[in-house]
Amino acid sequence: MGRLSSTALLPDNFIGARDDDITEKFSIVWAQIKAPLIVPLLKLAVFICLIMSAMLFIERVYMGVVIVLVKLFGRKPEKRYKWEPIKDDLELGNSAYPMVLVQIPMYNEKEVYQLSIGAACGLSWPSDRIIIQVLDDSTDPIIKALVQNECQRWASKGVNIKYEIRDNRNGYKAGALKEGLNHSYAKQCDYVAIFDADFQPEPDFLWRTIPFLVHNPQLALVQARWKFVNADECLMTRMQEMSLDYHFTVEQEVGSSAYAFFGFNGTAGVWRLAAIDEAGGWKDRTTVEDMDLAVRASLRGWKFVYLGSLMVKNELPSTFKAYRYQQHRWSCGPANLFRKMVMEIIRNKKVSLWKKVHVIYSFFFIRKIIAHIVTFVFYCVMLPATVLVPEVQVPKWGAVYIPCIITLLNAVGTPRSLHLMVFWILFENVMSLHRTKATFIGLLESSRVNEWVVTEKLGDALKIKSAVKTIRKPRFRIGERLHLLELGTGAYLFFCGCYDVAFGANHYYIYLFTQAIAFFIAGFGYIGTIVPNS
Repeated sequence: MGRLSSTALLPDNFIGARDDDITEKFSIVWAQIKAPLIVPLLKLAVFICLIMSAMLFIERVYMGVVIVLVKLFGRKPEKRYKWEPIKDDLELGNSAYPMVLVQIPMYNEKEVYQLSIGAACGLSWPSDRIIIQVLDDSTDPIIKALVQNECQRWASKGVNIKYEIRDNRNGYKAGALKEGLNHSYAKQCDYVAIFDADFQPEPDFLWRTIPFLVHNPQLALVQARWKFVNADECLMTRMQEMSLDYHFTVEQEVGSSAYAFFGFNGTAGVWRLAAIDEAGGWKDRTTVEDMDLAVRASLRGWKFVYLGSLMVKNELPSTFKAYRYQQHRWSCGPANLFRKMVMEIIRNKKVSLWKKVHVIYSFFFIRKIIAHIVTFVFYCVMLPATVLVPEVQVPKWGAVYIPCIITLLNAVGTPRSLHLMVFWILFENVMSLHRTKATFIGLLESSRVNEWVVTEKLGDALKIKSAVKTIRKPRFRIGERLHLLELGTGAYLFFCGCYDVAFGANHYYIYLFTQAIAFFIAGFGYIGTIVPNS
């Protein structure tokens, strides 16, 4: 006969009394520390969050006003800068056209290397005035051989294409780009166009960008917009499209129109090589080498122009793992760069005080730090915490009105996804945990500050997957159904909460419970299950 546990030998009424005693002790301790400690600290935290929320709100409204004025007055790049086609010269011939280097950095890009190389080789430009440079850091010998064979295939067609490899991956993408510019043939070029491995520029890309640099010696960078080929792949890619469309439609456009400065997106852009050299070249001190170069070039007086009408096809991460790693890099890198450059920006004497304020306050502090922290700390932590402490009141303007206006302003960039706004809110709350964590890693320079994981691309595999989806009847796993149910419940509760708070009802906790749901989802990362079966 096995031994009976000590709990089994105790009467039920004794166990219940013990539980009641523990609960009573906890209640006494909570009552003792609540008023003198918890309430003041929570009030202070809420007050700080409200200030940050108001700062973010003012920034978003300001950008909204600027973009409306830009559209009303038609301040197109062609009107702000001189642009005219490069004309043929019978005496000079093709030498009248500047030398252009096209760099394609890649790392084990089995699914997309043919797309990017083919698109680059298909660019329309005098054949003796363009060089295609494939910078292959692949560690898989099979993929490396495939990329090399593809380069040789295009070379046999008369394309001036160079296949370059390194003995190491020092500096990752920045290191590859920097070493690529050290080759003798690269030093003969005037401009460099950069495309990541999943980007496919149209043949007229150079004809639409190079004239800006030729006719405007003060310009260092011409940035094109991204066009997502797999935005309809799943709900997660639709959410990404909403966030990135706002970035390109509003943030980049405002920066280009009002300040001639914005962050280089790392690809789909053309640089003046003289500007890169003057700024100090590529640096690998952060995971956002593109933003680093843009800020340094701007501090030396160079200007940038953004072409929203010129789109380059590319691919969005369609798995949660790939997207999470990408967002870690995009959140950690800017925060770390801000830490490294803030004093350099303040001491700079070549740019105006107004531009310094824009770069430090608007570009870095609000968009790269405050935006992440307030989304997580305020909406996912502070608001649910006030449920336990009713003594702390959050004003309606901070809990409902500001978030709703910010959400509506963000949705302007993607009108076709207006009906998905509630899902986008929950999705952003999910990602706010990862982004806030990455932001503090960058600010504190902890162990993962320079972590670089290449974003997985599917390329042709994505097309095959889509084709199979049209043939097979879609089926959803249990986890997917549960997550869709969670999102649907969250959407319903969100609307209920907004209604109750706006009209003074006594069900404010419904809105807070919705945020708690998003916080719960963030902890487990269930958003990644919203990917159709292959």
